[in-house]
Amino acid sequence: MREPAWPDAVRHRNHTFFPSGRFATRSKGSMEDTQSQRSEPGFRINDPHISERAQRFPESVIREMTRIAAAHGAVNLSQGYPDFDPPRELVEAAKLALENGYNQYSTTWGAPELRHAIARKAKTFNGIDADPEANLVVTCGSTEAMMAAMLSLVNPGDEVVVFEPFYENYGPDAAMSGATPRYVRMEWPGWSIDEETLKAAFTPKTKAVIVNTPNNPTGKVFSSDELRLIADLCSDHDVVAVTDEIYEHIVYDGARHVSLAAVGDMAGRTITISGLSKTYSATGWRVGWAIAPKTLADAMRRIHDFLTVGAPHPLQIAAAVALEFPETYYANLARTYRAKRDRFVKGLRSVGFECGDPRGAYYVMADFSRFPFEDDWAFAMYLVERLGVATVPGSSFYGRPEDGARYVRFMFSKKDETLEEALRRLEPLRELQ
Repeated sequence: MREPAWPDAVRHRNHTFFPSGRFATRSKGSMEDTQSQRSEPGFRINDPHISERAQRFPESVIREMTRIAAAHGAVNLSQGYPDFDPPRELVEAAKLALENGYNQYSTTWGAPELRHAIARKAKTFNGIDADPEANLVVTCGSTEAMMAAMLSLVNPGDEVVVFEPFYENYGPDAAMSGATPRYVRMEWPGWSIDEETLKAAFTPKTKAVIVNTPNNPTGKVFSSDELRLIADLCSDHDVVAVTDEIYEHIVYDGARHVSLAAVGDMAGRTITISGLSKTYSATGWRVGWAIAPKTLADAMRRIHDFLTVGAPHPLQIAAAVALEFPETYYANLARTYRAKRDRFVKGLRSVGFECGDPRGAYYVMADFSRFPFEDDWAFAMYLVERLGVATVPGSSFYGRPEDGARYVRFMFSKKDETLEEALRRLEPLRELQ
């Protein structure tokens, strides 16, 4: 194998690498150890006025990679947003709302039109009974819904069970709410869960478990058996489940999305989170929601009120229109993304990546072990700087960064021509194996 032409910022496996002020050689230990001991440039803010809370986590790696992609003119397959427009009916509904007086505050916890639409759809699709006056909280995106849920549930010293690899926000959510995460590994390549490991993660300190299905970054869709196991553990330990179901309509290969709140008696101890962003290709609108038992919804409304007051009123009115789309819309959505997945994953394998077929969402965790790079940051920076394709380093999805050092995450919510261009740019990888 010939030695690749290394860019200035990249070295071979045995050398240190500094991408955007980060050290590629990560410290060992737990996330808490890593967060308290790392002194990477750009991680700690050298100002005595800054709270320790804000020092416990860095900026989003995903959003950082988007900025790096823009600086290098790269195809951005890092941050999860499409390069195509929302449905025309949704855009027209927003225009009408702007023209028809929906420009002031709505009810803090959500416009009645949207809350009723969410309740109807939750009953039909998710099998969840929700009173729009008692069980619904509309938020500024599902990200705020998760933060409001954590702040409503968790006291300092409590533990939260988190499946890893995990969406990177969950670590900072735990840190800001004072929780200690207890990670349960989903094992490559099928992202399976070991039952005994999961049981051992629940302790007398466990207050909540976060379940993301379909999962970002792996594309895993939790099975009914896995959800029943989680439900049993929640019941046995008096734990609340917080489920991130933002990709609920994007599933493939016969997979079926099941809401944990519809399993057994879990409706009484589950906060179900979803939103407009992914299903309707409107990530910039920031309209999300949570369905919860009345006491938990009441607590979330208090937190939400003082975090953001309310989500954008005209966009809530438009979202209510989207939630009335026919079943054919969701079937076509999944069919379109399945075709993108099939072409893109085949292309990744052809240039040397190892990866499974995600069964949901629109991400691929790819193993790049065949290529001679020190770690995920070195490889991700080589891709963006030399080949013009931006990914997310896998370490950002793990409690111990070194556990994700052989992966990068691609996303495929892009036009077909965008994905084809990305695969064309990745062709030189064939010669590095």
